[in-house]
Amino acid sequence: MTIRKLIVACFVLLASGKLFAQVSVDTLREAEQLVQVDHADLLNFVQLADKSYLQILAGAVELRQDSIFMYCDSATIRDGDYVVARGNVIIQQGDSTSIFADSLIYDGTLGLAEFFGQVILSNEKQQLFTNQLSYNVNTKVATYLYGATMVSDSMQLSSRRGYYFVDSSMVMFRDEVVLIDTAFTLVSDSVEYFTNTGQTHFFGPTRIVQDSTQIFCEAGSYNIDSQVGAFYTDAVVKRGAQVAEADTIDFDGQNRTYLLVGNARFEDAERKASADRITYDEAKELTILDGNARYADDKQEIAGPYIYYDALNEIYYTKGRSLVSNPPQLLEADEINYAEGGGMGQAIGAVVWQDTSANLSIKCANIDFEQERDYIRATGGFKGKPLMSTLMEGDTLYLTADTLLAYRPDTSGLDSSRVLLAYYDVRLYKSNLQALADSLAYFSADSSFNFYYGPILWSDTTQFLADSIEVALKNDAIDQVFLRNSALIINSPDEIYFNQIKGKNITAFFQSGEIERMDVSGNAESLYYAMDEEQAYIGLNQTVCSEMNLYFTNKTLDRIAFLTEPKGELLPMNQVDHEAVKLKGFCWEKEARPKKLEDLFGTRKVIKCQHAAQVFQRLNLAAETEKVMQNQ
Repeated sequence: MTIRKLIVACFVLLASGKLFAQVSVDTLREAEQLVQVDHADLLNFVQLADKSYLQILAGAVELRQDSIFMYCDSATIRDGDYVVARGNVIIQQGDSTSIFADSLIYDGTLGLAEFFGQVILSNEKQQLFTNQLSYNVNTKVATYLYGATMVSDSMQLSSRRGYYFVDSSMVMFRDEVVLIDTAFTLVSDSVEYFTNTGQTHFFGPTRIVQDSTQIFCEAGSYNIDSQVGAFYTDAVVKRGAQVAEADTIDFDGQNRTYLLVGNARFEDAERKASADRITYDEAKELTILDGNARYADDKQEIAGPYIYYDALNEIYYTKGRSLVSNPPQLLEADEINYAEGGGMGQAIGAVVWQDTSANLSIKCANIDFEQERDYIRATGGFKGKPLMSTLMEGDTLYLTADTLLAYRPDTSGLDSSRVLLAYYDVRLYKSNLQALADSLAYFSADSSFNFYYGPILWSDTTQFLADSIEVALKNDAIDQVFLRNSALIINSPDEIYFNQIKGKNITAFFQSGEIERMDVSGNAESLYYAMDEEQAYIGLNQTVCSEMNLYFTNKTLDRIAFLTEPKGELLPMNQVDHEAVKLKGFCWEKEARPKKLEDLFGTRKVIKCQHAAQVFQRLNLAAETEKVMQNQ
């Protein structure tokens, strides 16, 4: 029965003269009815034809059912349990729950209350405003279907329909949910809000706006008080230029931290990151990437299983097989650590460093590096030695030493040339060039290799000895070889007879990878085995002079020009004591010569040449150079 029908029925009864005499409130209290009348200024009792009865109350009406108290301006009670109340309606249940309305229909048997008009449900600090509300006094569940707004402290939450579980302090908001707080705004299809904790759960497409932060997801939770949230299914957090995406995002608004799990991606104006799992602390500018991690900024790109990046202090380190790309340089290792503020970094475990612009790579066990100077220091590796490789003349040149060191002298960025230093037990192998030395310096500015302290070089059938040797390249091919101090060149196509050239300094000129000319200066000496047209030896040509030039054709000595007061003779082969005529310092290092890549590692063959063996014991230039660099 609607309120209108019940009110009309009351007036019909009054008009028909079937109204019984007024009874006292005490008499009604004694009647067996669920809803008790505690007070009314006016109370009429009406007996109906169907033996049901009505109580019509007016003026400061007070009703009660157990612990439930009802107040209103007027009320009609049917059979002691069905109440229609009007005007300033109030229901109180317990100490904390009150409901205010313009009118009320209450079924005391079922414990169901329907509120109409300007309805307010008040529970502790929360107030729910609506035009129509259903409330079950037994379950303490309030339901609205035509829109409502809840206010709690600074928070306001509204939706088209919802359910308020008073005992559990939970409100379920459905359809067009909007939550507005001083700190943020939330829009969703469905929200569960716990009034006692400020915890919010949301389902369906959801958007949260907090200052400059926007959060999008399909489901999640957020605590209004602590500003801690978890967002699920295609979650996106946007904060200014920052964008974070993942299957799940945990967000702490007060501490400004994010945890992204599953297909995680983070980027801002300065960096991009992706991983299976990302932890980001905005205040500390700290990013931790775990699983398929990639990080990129304007300086480099890092990839590996795990990356720790502290942008504030410019520190990063990786775990697992990692790659740092700083074009044209690439660095790969099992672990990489770098502190830009401290200036140095370290790569550990099966390290591969590459300079793609120079076709240069180094493989080793450890690399110390510093980005500003493009400085690297490589140690360890296969059998304890780092290995450098580069392209030359379309072929690969390999170089090993106890230590390889490279850096860029000009840090202004105007000059990209580099210096490479190798020291202690330098070994070089190329198909047509091999070398041993104590130390080496390579200067990319003029493409020159400088071998120090008794180096030995081999090219085809020729061996070069000197205190130091410089090999100058042109278009990635050998252009000139400079032998300085105690220079000695030995050539032997058959390793039976040895052509020898000696002088203070010797310069060898190459064309298309083959020797074309040699200039010898300072106490020049030569031993040359002459051959006839049938390539048979005819004698030994011995010559001494201050300077001489030697000319070659097809790797064979064609002629010699003696420039200053030459003294020489041609001895027939049967008159030559081949051992006795050898020049001072002669030695043919066949066994020590690297013949394959593997010869660059392990124990080096014994050097027979006394000249080379002695200078190998000296302090080396490269090591001293490194000490000077590190002290600057």
